[in-house]
Amino acid sequence: MSKTPSPKIIIAIDGYSACGKSTLAKDLSKKLGYAYIDTGAMYRAVTLFFLRNEVDFDSKTAVATALNKITIGFVNVKGKNRTLLNGEDVEEEIRKMYVSQKVSPVATISAVRRAMVAQQQKMGEQKGVILDGRDIGTVVFPKAELKLFITASPDIRTQRRFEEVQAKNQVSTFEEIKANLLERDHIDSSRADSPLKQASDAVVIDNSNLSKQEQLGMVKALVKERIKQVKKSSKR
Repeated sequence: MSKTPSPKIIIAIDGYSACGKSTLAKDLSKKLGYAYIDTGAMYRAVTLFFLRNEVDFDSKTAVATALNKITIGFVNVKGKNRTLLNGEDVEEEIRKMYVSQKVSPVATISAVRRAMVAQQQKMGEQKGVILDGRDIGTVVFPKAELKLFITASPDIRTQRRFEEVQAKNQVSTFEEIKANLLERDHIDSSRADSPLKQASDAVVIDNSNLSKQEQLGMVKALVKERIKQVKKSSKR
């Protein structure tokens, strides 16, 4: 008698900037064989397009016209997720500070959010996906089988982002990065459309004092338990 395959689920990871959401999602996708959808990169790619083409953020017509010219995709290169903007690999460019400083204002635009959410929901139709962002468990996939809300102290988050920036030989001070993170926290949490907030049924993980391995082990156990629950309920 053949073994029934484990059901695939949707894993929604939300939380503040520089909490390691993307790193967790990538590591988890490798362990589970799930597809990883970097929603933050999608908003960064839109921001890059807007900046390159001098799109007026306040003009609904200009924004709508620009969105019709944007195609975002992902490709795995040597085991690493790369973001494509109209076929161009922009993974390095979208991580630069000039994009980081504008991504939250762009992400508050309702038309942008609707366009990105529609793409994300289509990508997740078949399940077996992991998405990280700000509103995955509350707006994009409110019925996701597993929702995580990741947080850490502001100074810990700043130090992590500072080390990332230094490793890429980009120039930004600790103070500049902290100010940017706190500003993004405020904008993301207070925007009218799909604000950053914890889903009522999300599992909260403060990883200020957790190693990547400890956090991954904790989440893998949660995934295993949730899949077990889904399998059990499907038999009823």
